[in-house]
Amino acid sequence: MQPKLPIAVIGAGPVGLAAAAHLIQRGLEPVIFERGEHAATAVRQWGHVRVFTPWTYVIDSAARALLSEIDWTEPQPDALPTGDEIVDAYLAPLAAHPSIAARLHTNATVTDVTRDGASKIHSEGRETASFAVHWRDAAGIANRTLVSAVIDASGTWFDANPIGIGGLPVPGETDAADRIEYRIPDVLGRDRATYAGQRILLLGGGHSAANVALDLATLHGQHPDTRISWGIRRKSIESLLGGGADDELPARGQLGLAAKDAIDTGTLELLAPYAVDRIERIGDGIKVFGHRAGVPMELVVDRIVVTTGFRPNIDMLRELRVELDPMLEAPPKLAPLIDPNVHSCGSVPPHGVAELAHPEPGFFIVGMKSYGRAPTFLMLTGYEQVRSVAAELAGDHDAARRVELKLPETGVCGGFTAASCCEPEAETDLTSSQETEAEESVS
Repeated sequence: MQPKLPIAVIGAGPVGLAAAAHLIQRGLEPVIFERGEHAATAVRQWGHVRVFTPWTYVIDSAARALLSEIDWTEPQPDALPTGDEIVDAYLAPLAAHPSIAARLHTNATVTDVTRDGASKIHSEGRETASFAVHWRDAAGIANRTLVSAVIDASGTWFDANPIGIGGLPVPGETDAADRIEYRIPDVLGRDRATYAGQRILLLGGGHSAANVALDLATLHGQHPDTRISWGIRRKSIESLLGGGADDELPARGQLGLAAKDAIDTGTLELLAPYAVDRIERIGDGIKVFGHRAGVPMELVVDRIVVTTGFRPNIDMLRELRVELDPMLEAPPKLAPLIDPNVHSCGSVPPHGVAELAHPEPGFFIVGMKSYGRAPTFLMLTGYEQVRSVAAELAGDHDAARRVELKLPETGVCGGFTAASCCEPEAETDLTSSQETEAEESVS
């Protein structure tokens, strides 16, 4: 590794910017690549969503230290911010900090990461060779930047899971793409006209789905001709109710209870257990063929909202020696710690460089992408990851392996696991082989 070269950080969202802050704190030189026009572009896409994690868990320690150098007012620690507020009050000022701004490339889409002059199969001198980050700017011009190490914090936001329970699109899904939304629509704001007075099928059984369900219920109150069916793969939403009094993030449990109340009052029609088999366009609508509790069922709707999570895209890493767990698509040493069949986000143990290592020395996947398809990610966990990685790259191996994080407990042990406590999250279907993930997305 050539110490005079910078360290690449791919993604300028919460974890990517935290990685840059920790590198700067360690006297290292980051170079940051963000595919969006501004930092935290993906967070802006769910900016209307209020998270159930207070500010005290949203701000990284190294980022706070940088921001304390400028005219910045830290938000009230107990307040629950929206995605837009996280960007406006925290991520945008952090990205504008002189130490970060001078090193940040926006409109920079990373297409490939390689060892300079070596393919994946080339071994001689590999460990001392530089990395080459290949990226395209806003004009589509190809660029190549040599770096000494790579931290991939690019998230998963742009790779949503399809409707099919087997991990693939159902027949007809692609043809109906213009009437399907795979993220959290702003149904009470910019997307109101799209959903008001429509027949809507919501798919997903996690907290992202609950957020959408409650917004649609409010929309129904304002436009009573709005009809909402909510399909989940489990038998009920009981596991969505959170950990009750044992949950250190009470807003998480309150979300599930409010969703249950909307079902009990008939505002939402719950379909459980439910799965879609195929979709057919009919005029301006969609005919959905599925089954409920094993019985065939047909629905005609105007719109479908899919909140069944995201998956990592590793195309740009195909020339690196990356090792991933075959089930979760996470680093093999991390996978058993985040298995959603066992852990809630509060029971996942803090971890760092030892669990994130790949056969490619100097390369690390962090943040939501490091969790692959597991839905147990916490923003705080990502901050601990990058603190550890920065320490390792600085040569402080003891600090890299020291745990410096205590997570808020969910009050949920096993079964359904509360997804990201700092970002929108997705369904975990523990009744099938299909696991879906939360979205921490930063790129």
